[in-house]
Amino acid sequence: MRIVAGQFRSRRLRPLGKLALRPTNDRLRETLFNILGAEIEGSVFVDCYAGTGAVGIEALSRGAQRVIFIEKHIATATHIRTNLAALGIVAGGHRGDDSAEAEILNTDARRGLSQLADRGERIDFLFADPPYADVRVCFETLEQFAREGALPPAAVVIIEHASKTELPEAIGPFSRARVLEQGDSALSFYKSPAK
Repeated sequence: MRIVAGQFRSRRLRPLGKLALRPTNDRLRETLFNILGAEIEGSVFVDCYAGTGAVGIEALSRGAQRVIFIEKHIATATHIRTNLAALGIVAGGHRGDDSAEAEILNTDARRGLSQLADRGERIDFLFADPPYADVRVCFETLEQFAREGALPPAAVVIIEHASKTELPEAIGPFSRARVLEQGDSALSFYKSPAK
């Protein structure tokens, strides 16, 4: 697994070892960030169900101001921290400002998103890559947060899922703007009317 473009272009990430994960492949990551383009620069990017952290690290490489990784498994969160450190990025906690480039919330998606909502975190992009079998649970969680107003209206929500899985047209006020399929995987992009 390697970083596709940006500041850390072609740098390899530490192998997964015995961790049973399905990371977003290099080609799909490249397509995702080609779609996001220059909007990624200076953004706050949330990598939910972060796994290897490859998507969030790619966002940092391409100019995101800050990335928040949400990953509940301790060994996997440690793996993200190791990959960040290998690139010279220190993962700090929330200090009441946006000074930390990266933050790792070692908790599940619901609690992590609640923490971000409670502190009024600015989110420009929320990328969620749950296990494909759990994509409906992920969707329901995001829908609840959207209905409660906990997802900032300016955010773009992107869900990775199996291409054979059809997701609903909307997450609360967020409408599906695009579906991109690549092999067995797909990305569904949701935007609010304000976007």
